[in-house]
Amino acid sequence: MSNKELEANMLKSVEATQRTFNTIRTGRANPSLLDRITVEYYGAETPLKSLATISTPDSQTISIQPFDSGTLTLIEKAIATSDLGFTPNNDGKIIRINVPPLTEERRKDFCKLASRYAEEGKIALRNIRRDAIEKVKRMEKDGELSEDQSRDQQETIQKLTNKFIAEIEKHLAEKETEILKV
Repeated sequence: MSNKELEANMLKSVEATQRTFNTIRTGRANPSLLDRITVEYYGAETPLKSLATISTPDSQTISIQPFDSGTLTLIEKAIATSDLGFTPNNDGKIIRINVPPLTEERRKDFCKLASRYAEEGKIALRNIRRDAIEKVKRMEKDGELSEDQSRDQQETIQKLTNKFIAEIEKHLAEKETEILKV
């Protein structure tokens, strides 16, 4: 695995962690809060965003307009049973979700959740690092790399890992600031 491939894989992990952070609620309404919601549509779990247009008319409301009005009750049920704690309001054409302000306790819970997601991202990075280092050690054992080249490669891999872990930490700090901002 070249350094470019390694860096690309690590960047994908950081981006995945960032997308996961976006699903955590802050004090404002945001369409990405519903990214994890799937709706049982004709027997298949379908992402909500492929069944409806999701928008935020104001900072406290999320509006969901289904492409097919027959999915209205399915979408409403999926949101109501999700772990987001929202109560959807259905007017027959559009589902509106009122996003209440967060309590201090809820903000702390969301910070813990963000920390957990960050840790999962770091674990993914460490797994990529482990696989890359094992490959380098195999190449050294097979005689494709000298001991010095192997050590240099391993140091490079570690530096890349540290760089991307620092990036996840930066994103976590930003998210926690966003969550705690009243």
